[in-house]
Amino acid sequence: MNAPVDVSFFPRHAKPLSSYRKFWAARFGTAPFLPMSRAEMDKLGWDSCDVIIVTGDAYVDHPSFGMAVIGRMLEAQGFRVGIIAQPDWQSAEPFKALGKPNLFWGVTAGNMDSMINRYTADRKIRTDDAYTPGDVGGKRPDRAAIVYSQRCREAFKDVPIVLGGIEGSLRRIAHYDYWSDKVRRSIVVDAKCDLLLYGNAERAIVEIAHRLSRREPIEQITDVRGTAFVRRSDDATRLGWFEMDSTTVDEPGQVEPHLNPYQTTSEQALAQGSTCAKEEAAQGDVQSTIKNIASYASNTGATDQKRIQTGGDASVYPLTFMHNPALPQRAGKQVLPPRARTVIRLPSYEQVKSDVVLYAHANRVLHLETNPGNARALVQAHGDGATARDVWLNPPPIPLTTAEMDQVFDLPYARAPHPAYADENGSHDHATKIPAWEMIRFSINIMRGCFGGCTFCSITEHEGRIIQSRSEDSIIKEIEDVRDKVKGFTGTISDLGGPTANMYRLGCKSPEIEAACRKPSCVYPGICQNLGTNHDPLIQIYKRGRALKGIKKILIGSGVRYDLAVQSPEYVKELVQHHVGGYLKIAPEHTEQGPLSKMMKPGIGTYDKFKLLFDKFNAEAGKKQFLIPYFIAAHPGTTDEDMMNLAIWLKKNGFRADQVQTFYPSPMATATAMYHTDLNPLKGIHRDERAEAVDVVRGEKRRRLHKAFLRYHDPNNWPLLREALKAMGRADLIGNGKHHLIPSFQPVTDGSYTSARRKNSSPGVVKAVQTPKPGQLLTQHSGLPPRATGSKAPPKNFNNHRPR
Repeated sequence: MNAPVDVSFFPRHAKPLSSYRKFWAARFGTAPFLPMSRAEMDKLGWDSCDVIIVTGDAYVDHPSFGMAVIGRMLEAQGFRVGIIAQPDWQSAEPFKALGKPNLFWGVTAGNMDSMINRYTADRKIRTDDAYTPGDVGGKRPDRAAIVYSQRCREAFKDVPIVLGGIEGSLRRIAHYDYWSDKVRRSIVVDAKCDLLLYGNAERAIVEIAHRLSRREPIEQITDVRGTAFVRRSDDATRLGWFEMDSTTVDEPGQVEPHLNPYQTTSEQALAQGSTCAKEEAAQGDVQSTIKNIASYASNTGATDQKRIQTGGDASVYPLTFMHNPALPQRAGKQVLPPRARTVIRLPSYEQVKSDVVLYAHANRVLHLETNPGNARALVQAHGDGATARDVWLNPPPIPLTTAEMDQVFDLPYARAPHPAYADENGSHDHATKIPAWEMIRFSINIMRGCFGGCTFCSITEHEGRIIQSRSEDSIIKEIEDVRDKVKGFTGTISDLGGPTANMYRLGCKSPEIEAACRKPSCVYPGICQNLGTNHDPLIQIYKRGRALKGIKKILIGSGVRYDLAVQSPEYVKELVQHHVGGYLKIAPEHTEQGPLSKMMKPGIGTYDKFKLLFDKFNAEAGKKQFLIPYFIAAHPGTTDEDMMNLAIWLKKNGFRADQVQTFYPSPMATATAMYHTDLNPLKGIHRDERAEAVDVVRGEKRRRLHKAFLRYHDPNNWPLLREALKAMGRADLIGNGKHHLIPSFQPVTDGSYTSARRKNSSPGVVKAVQTPKPGQLLTQHSGLPPRATGSKAPPKNFNNHRPR
């Protein structure tokens, strides 16, 4: 077996997870499941728990569930960990079920944000919950992290509360809340937690647990990366920090020059009055000169070499200027304090709440400070006068090494739901099935993170853009464990992936560049020249995995980043010929440049290149497999014409979308900032004409229209589309020919939309269909559209722009 090798290029200065001395309770050994009741604690010989994790998900002991990862990691450090899963939040009594935790409460809303879990993109209540036994909805409260924290404080008020999970990560500063349509305070303030852990929290939670076990007061733990807390005015540890105002930091120029993510290297050089060709020629001349000097010096003595370097005078020595780290760095005439002791003050909660320009600015600065290699601390004031307090965010956590990733995934997970969820026959496959577990039951997570930077996605805010990969041997071992230990396995691994299927072991070629980079994406507007795109390690895992005895098929269920895949035809060939089960999911998201530029996604031409390779390797293998492209409706920057053009492209290419994704403004995402402010933080924020305005799709009618364009084939959408096409002056797309988007006739429909999912959201009111009587004139209301085919003026408030 090969020893795990750290293949990430990120320079690390963090204490390894395996270097801590275990807590004394390690003598109790490993629990088959982390206990959920006092009876289980008694069976394990525990009188109390050191840490109790409260979660909004059912407890599944699997590395894809956050509470299991954190619980098993703390157990490996010697702590006794209990689980309170989906408690009744109406009182504090259920939170006392395991007694008082000795060290702290660990609170999480679950694998999903509780509001996204409970509400659809149209703010309708879902009737299902994939993280609950039996797929039953309503087992967690709205804003679960806040409610659970309040109940924990009520149950045992002197026990510290450590909040984590994606719900906390996405709400660590003042943020726009889509469900209430207003800006809310940081969740640190609302939940009144002692510490918030954002991002992947293994490194932080282990350090905090050991420091608390040594009786260090939690209010003094202010130096852990990846944490946020309320910084007290009398806190001595706040001394020695250099504070910078964010409005100064975000000014282009000498202080902090920012890379424009839309400019290529050539365009940046052109903007500075030069060209890459000149620079490359100059660099070539220098390299050539150095080469000649080195060649000549190898045949001469040291004196001759000095003579060459100094123009012939051997008594003159060349001077080399080195930066003195003790001296302050400068940018022009301004002195820059050391980044490690610099905190950037964002506009206060009250300011971003009342000023959309400052909100967009704060969001931009936050995303510029996400690289663990150069990010600075952030601080944001909440409240005025006596109630004023500062929410302090330390820089993001240092990513895990490959060896540490192996350690996390090699923990003794039972890989099954807790026995408490079993039905009367001891099975988890029937009435008490947990759909989220069923989906990942036979899947393997091989990496974390994503450097795609899609503005609508929350991975950057939570997992970061540095790829953290497991070793090949660790992945193969887990495949064998699934084969040998997981009940119901039939020989098919359902997925070998992560946030993106094909970013395994990809990263920056240069540690120096990676540590200094502040670009939001490594693949937009094109693939960065410093990004390694070698898919060979992933191909090797695919081949080794499918060669294992007892493994019939390894499918790839995670989305494939096709602009990366086309860089490696060998990968596409391996993927298409051995790892596609008939359909492959990819996500172009749109065809038009307007919305794609706001999403930071590649153009549709890259999809065409991937499809050519996909079809070629399908034909070589004699297989008939299909691509399933995913698209987003109503994303900021999308006009009605953009959606119409997308619908035309869909029909031309024979796609009929069933499940349609409408843009869902998740807290703190860049696209959500666009939705709230009508501004583009990617281009810089200004109060004058330099600021780029964004066309934002608001209002039920316009959002339904954009969704209807994606489902142009649904007769229920044809009346709405006819009205819109006429208003847009495109009545030529209405007709009964193949080149028309929708027909001129209208079948009898109930006017409703039925999702492909069995249960999706709370049912709406369905109007009764009027059946025409014999001899009655057919009208639009009884089955046929009106005879007029010309365009007409758009109805009032058709675009439904919210006033600003």
